[in-house]
Amino acid sequence: MQTEADYTIIGGGIVGLSVAHGLLSRGHSVICIDGTDADFRASRGNFGLVWVQGKGFSAPHYAAWSQRAVREYPKFVAGLTDETGIKISLQQTGGYEYFTDTESLKSRVKQFETLKKALGGDYPYEILSAEDIRKAEPMVGGDAVGASYYPHDGHVNPLQLLKALAESCQKKGLSHYLGERLSDVRHSGNAFSLTTEKGLTVSSEKVVLCAGLGAKVLGPMFGFKGLVRPQRGQVLVTEKLPPVLNRPSVTIRQVNEGAIQIGDSKEEVGFNDQETQSQMARIASNAIKVMPKLGQLRLVRSWGALRVMSPDGLPIYQESKQMPGAFLVTCHSGITLAATHSHNLSRWLVGAKDAPDLSGFSEDRFND
Repeated sequence: MQTEADYTIIGGGIVGLSVAHGLLSRGHSVICIDGTDADFRASRGNFGLVWVQGKGFSAPHYAAWSQRAVREYPKFVAGLTDETGIKISLQQTGGYEYFTDTESLKSRVKQFETLKKALGGDYPYEILSAEDIRKAEPMVGGDAVGASYYPHDGHVNPLQLLKALAESCQKKGLSHYLGERLSDVRHSGNAFSLTTEKGLTVSSEKVVLCAGLGAKVLGPMFGFKGLVRPQRGQVLVTEKLPPVLNRPSVTIRQVNEGAIQIGDSKEEVGFNDQETQSQMARIASNAIKVMPKLGQLRLVRSWGALRVMSPDGLPIYQESKQMPGAFLVTCHSGITLAATHSHNLSRWLVGAKDAPDLSGFSEDRFND
């Protein structure tokens, strides 16, 4: 089977579909080659945060990129709902990071102030005392000595977002091929010819690799370095409750269905997404230090998933030097960056005059 389009996107998760949404909205034809349910899919195993605070302390351009994304999020989600009729649960009234010792909180304030200066004062964080955070969140107690707060942080239902993106893209004309694995890449002049193991042949002027951890193998086929690695995160899920948390934190959030999710691990264990009793116990213990009442709740399930990490943790946006017209788009914050991937990254991919400067996210930073 043969098919053609202006752009071929490899990878149909949140990142790939956000990029496809932007390109389709600009009038381009797009084909998506997607893998199978057996693949590691961060889009289905993430914490659902739309988040700024804590990002970019040593890379202000990443903090600014994240700010841009979250500020565009309400309009992005509203647009998807208008296009599809799918209601997406988005709460974006700010979020917290809790601290259980004063030195760590003081250190974080110094980081915030340095970043705020680098961003020209545009970093509207607040610090809440122990008394303040207990008033704002009655569940908080125990060892909590305070919290940081950023007004544009929040969380979204990631499965609703994924479904809405997929349906919106299909309405806009996306040709989405599931269960396909790329086997051959050919580049001649201004055209690419891609072949899958099942015999699908796709022709396009440009290719965007959004395959997450798959970029480790697929990246070199297009001249990229394949500099991604897995990092495991584990999440605990409690029984469903009436609303007891007003805002999410970086490690504890109450989802729209009522369950409380707790996640607090960054594990370098390769391609192993299994849960471990030791990490689950540590995660639960840390959460109870901040919210002692969590210890009274029943855990109903847990899961592990793999983040997509670059060597420095920042996104990689790169056009191939060996195969011009092929682009690499990879990050571990696909949920947070979805709005800007659609609206702004797509402008970079089409070479628009008002495209954002993404040179700071190039693979060139790893040359040393």
